[in-house]
Amino acid sequence: MTGHLELDGRDVRELGTVGVGERVGVVFQDPSTQLVMERVEDDVAFGLENRGWAVDAMHERVPEVLATVSLVGQERARSRRLSGGQQQRLALAGALAPRPGLLVLDEPTANLDPAGAADLMTTLASIRAERSATVLLIEHRVEEAWQLADAVLALDASGRPIDVGPPDEVAARSVRRLRAAGVWLPAALEPKHRPGPLRGLPDPDRGAGATVVRADAVRYGYDRARPVVRDVTLNARAGERIALVGPNGSGKSTLARLLVGLLRPDHGRVELLGADPARLPPADLARRAGYVFQEPERQFLAQRVKDEVSLGLTAEERARVEPLMDRMGLPLEQFGERSPYRLSGGEQRRLSLACILVRRPAVLVLDEPTFGQDRRGYESLLRILREHLEGGACLIAATHDARFVNDVASRIVELDEGWVAPAAIPA
Repeated sequence: MTGHLELDGRDVRELGTVGVGERVGVVFQDPSTQLVMERVEDDVAFGLENRGWAVDAMHERVPEVLATVSLVGQERARSRRLSGGQQQRLALAGALAPRPGLLVLDEPTANLDPAGAADLMTTLASIRAERSATVLLIEHRVEEAWQLADAVLALDASGRPIDVGPPDEVAARSVRRLRAAGVWLPAALEPKHRPGPLRGLPDPDRGAGATVVRADAVRYGYDRARPVVRDVTLNARAGERIALVGPNGSGKSTLARLLVGLLRPDHGRVELLGADPARLPPADLARRAGYVFQEPERQFLAQRVKDEVSLGLTAEERARVEPLMDRMGLPLEQFGERSPYRLSGGEQRRLSLACILVRRPAVLVLDEPTFGQDRRGYESLLRILREHLEGGACLIAATHDARFVNDVASRIVELDEGWVAPAAIPA
């Protein structure tokens, strides 16, 4: 709109889309939006082919970059059947493959398990050491990123710079302003004792309280010959706060969808408040359980925020909308006329959660709920969850966020290749 932007010393308006595309590799906040081919190896090759790479060079480069992002063995897998974290790795592979001079990564660790996030940071450290590309990293998980940075640019909620410069200098000058703006900081710059906002809730006794979700020997596979959830038995009671953890591709998201009837098991049985959730009428299901997708835009139906959050509500529920949106940091006077698809990733996640919470379901299932949240968004999320859970609701969250697990979970269930890990099975 205003100002001047150069890339490799040339005005980007002169370079045009093709010229910029030849120089820049981008990983979007939602990686599924940039996957274009049905198979993993074809998706990586797509960008190389469009740049005119020789076939022999592509055959050499594709397996090399898939190994870099730990997707060996997935070459012929369907891109859309990968977990969110695996899709993020695939998008990264596509961006890395042509060896761009500038690599722009938007929240690249958000859907990655701890091992995947560590691998990514190792890859970025190698790129930095070799000076083979300039890396622009947009990241809320700042512990490792801060150490890699030659420069830090911190923006406030309006997009204006708070400070820019070498990390140590920014920390020395602006740590208070960064905290006040809701910017995540490395642990060394955080207050020493930060209470877990949900730790004040009593830990429920698994031997007491009504069972609200029951899964009995549940098995499911997108290809039945290769199940991704394997004979899982899980009971969740009113008031419990269960964290589903495990590496990318371990079956967390699939199990979460099975528990609320978005998928029907190939074997075994799921009960939600005594009924098969896959057979419930949509309106009945929505008031028993709420589900927030890993990609929240997948569940939006309206063109305006105020219509999205009010869709299908009773008069009593509509009365809750405005105060809830205020508490979610999405006041209707500011956000009501906006398109849900034009919100930031963190704002979309809060909107999708508001659409669920306004109905006050007995079971709340969240897939990577803290993705894209700054400190203020995270703390607002936990305050809202506390209000909901104090009423006795059950929370089940699939997450890689160790901070969220520590702040919220009363029980941890670990999945590994579709199985519940033995240590996670309660005595």
